[in-house]
Amino acid sequence: MKWFEITVFTTQEGLEAVAARFDALGIAQVQMEESRESIAAFLESTAKYWDFADAKELASDEPCVKAYLADVPENRGRIEEIEASFAALRGEDVGLDLGSLRVVTGLRDEEDWANNWKLYYKPLPIGDRLMVCPSWEKVDAKGRALLSMDPGMAFGTGTHHTTRMCLGCLDELVREGDTVLDLGCGSGILSIAALLLGAKAAIGVDIDPMAEKIARENAQRNGIGADSYTVYAGDVLTDAALRETLARQQYDIVTANIVADVIIALCPLVKQTLKADGVLITSGIIADRLEDVTAALTENGLAILAVYSSEDWRAIKAKLV
Repeated sequence: MKWFEITVFTTQEGLEAVAARFDALGIAQVQMEESRESIAAFLESTAKYWDFADAKELASDEPCVKAYLADVPENRGRIEEIEASFAALRGEDVGLDLGSLRVVTGLRDEEDWANNWKLYYKPLPIGDRLMVCPSWEKVDAKGRALLSMDPGMAFGTGTHHTTRMCLGCLDELVREGDTVLDLGCGSGILSIAALLLGAKAAIGVDIDPMAEKIARENAQRNGIGADSYTVYAGDVLTDAALRETLARQQYDIVTANIVADVIIALCPLVKQTLKADGVLITSGIIADRLEDVTAALTENGLAILAVYSSEDWRAIKAKLV
């Protein structure tokens, strides 16, 4: 299958606003790229697969947000809708510098996409106990819990600042017998890591059905079965039945590596599902939105235990008051 990759160029402070716009257009799973180096690496590995745009157009210092749509007839109209939406956003006063909001669309084969980025994905030690490793590489974990990952189309390799910070918190916190709820699980990396570190059960949930499939596959790759790992596809913000299912128990650890606006909206569910002595680990928060997220957590009865920083990204560890 071929896939449209839709790249919207913005500023560092505009990354979340662009991601939120994609979410409003029905595309919740996006990829943020912050640096010239990451864009250059991407262009070098994929330039020959572009046929909608001149690859040179992408070689700039602008951060960008990427979204993906299958190349099927009904999605060609959606591309025009997306372009029109970001054109309209240029004229809106949102109180942020959103940059150019240029939209560039490329068409690539799934196989090409699935293989080229592997050049940049290498084994990654996390904290004292965890090693994240590409599924196609063999390494000596040196006593660490070895998490073998193939993120496929759902993203989540452990290399992004936000994921690394969340994994570091899990490495510190997870104890034998813990239960974990992973909101916005993507590739399943956080919940699977928790299980490998000693948790007895984990639930992952993601709005993208593709993430459900890939998270299950990654769990199986790591020897984790349905007896300890459950994955749901659905939108917990709009699906009352799903929220009820998740809230049938309370969890030692709740993770949410998403974006600030979604984290804020999830606060009531976190309060409902977290054990009295449990811990929330959340990230995906750009520095400028940290106060908004901490305020929402506080308003929902959570105390901030720690804030972690990695470049312009923030992660939070919190617990119920």
